[in-house]
Amino acid sequence: MSEELNICANRSATKYGRVEMLRRVAWNVALLFFRLSPRPFFGFRRWLLRLFGAKVGEQVNVYASATVYMPWNLAIGDWSSVGEHVFIYNLGKVEVGKRVTISLRSHLCAGDHDWHRTDMPLLKPPITVEDDAWICADAFVGPGVRIGAGAVVGARAVATKNVDPWSIVVGNPAKLLKKRILEND
Repeated sequence: MSEELNICANRSATKYGRVEMLRRVAWNVALLFFRLSPRPFFGFRRWLLRLFGAKVGEQVNVYASATVYMPWNLAIGDWSSVGEHVFIYNLGKVEVGKRVTISLRSHLCAGDHDWHRTDMPLLKPPITVEDDAWICADAFVGPGVRIGAGAVVGARAVATKNVDPWSIVVGNPAKLLKKRILEND
């Protein structure tokens, strides 16, 4: 068993191909226009995300202060919303269903390192947030996690494991509080 990390091997490893690096540079330039777009210009931001390969449904609201790290790794369904200062670190695919709300300052992290190995190679496990889910303010959804349909990840909760459909989870680590039951108007 080695007792020290091989940081040199980690830094010298190829994590992204040339094309992906060029896409990242271009996206960082486009991000300036994304950030400077006025608050109600959701259509413009949808268009810009699609231009860079995101699959964005109808009537999706993404706020200008949100960060989408790699748009080409994002799919988001109709009528969903990505709130202010949300960080979508989508090294791996992030799929967001229909009518999903991702609230203020939430963090979806589809990137990790294999800490079992001394060179700690980069991993890109996907995240899925199914239809009608709500990721509340300041919540964290970790790599490889699936948030079930209709589930609620409570404010500041840390979801490092899958969340069952129509469940409400809270805390760090996120634990089941109760089942979500919707009432008619």
